[in-house]
Amino acid sequence: MPGIVVVTYNSADVIETCIDACRRLTVDRIVVVDNASADRTVQQVTQNANVELIANPTNRGFGAAVNQGIAALETDAVLILNPDTVPIRGLDALERSALSEGVGAATGRLLGSDGYDQKGFNIRAFPTAWTLAFEAFGLNRLWPGNPVNRHYRQSTPSTEEDVDQPAGAFLMIRRSAWQELGGFDESFFPIWFEDVDFCKRLKDSGYHIRYTPDAIAQHRGGHSATQLPWKERQLFLYGSLLRYASKHLSIASRRAVGLAVILACFPRMLAGMFQFGVSESVSVYVRVVWLAGRCLR
Repeated sequence: MPGIVVVTYNSADVIETCIDACRRLTVDRIVVVDNASADRTVQQVTQNANVELIANPTNRGFGAAVNQGIAALETDAVLILNPDTVPIRGLDALERSALSEGVGAATGRLLGSDGYDQKGFNIRAFPTAWTLAFEAFGLNRLWPGNPVNRHYRQSTPSTEEDVDQPAGAFLMIRRSAWQELGGFDESFFPIWFEDVDFCKRLKDSGYHIRYTPDAIAQHRGGHSATQLPWKERQLFLYGSLLRYASKHLSIASRRAVGLAVILACFPRMLAGMFQFGVSESVSVYVRVVWLAGRCLR
């Protein structure tokens, strides 16, 4: 039986539903790692029998919290769930896939709140320089049908197959593979790209990542990001994006991404001035430009 790890941060509005769904499954243990929530998340978790809580006094970030949760378990497979994810069925099929020969992780089908496939979130290719540049400029949001975005945000497969980058919201990991890779890279702080980095390292180490349509979960999406103030969202998103580029792309591609982020900062800074004020917007994007400049060097 697998174990389950749920990382929470001000998740009082969703954690009860997630835990209730997890308790209906046949699992070994459920571990909730809370990153210093300021709401009633911790109190709600402690009211649930057979759910273990690790309450961090500070926000250690998603990657570090996942590592804590997996380290607390001894199961061969561990399911990572976002608190706004509700597993519906197929956990046994997911476990079989995750523990198949040569497989390091497995994922299932994600449904949105409307009950349909969560398009654009479920399965993605690994980011290229073009992908990250288009993300920086917001082109994938303004023109979602562009060829770069179509390759990046892939359609949900109808059959079991190997994939690159499943969503970390519903991801089962083989414990031995997690140990071999040293867990999640905690320098992706507090969120964004830590799951992409882990999957990339899995693939680079020769492991397969399997998609299993028989495993299904419903996912609201965006829960963690919306808990952060606008200023921190910009800094953390671009910081993690640039770290991924520095870690996994060639020198030329890394520099191209850094330049794209710098150029994208100017229109974003102007837009931010109208919404959040001149000083707030300038201070944010000056720091982002500094981070991007490090990629150029």
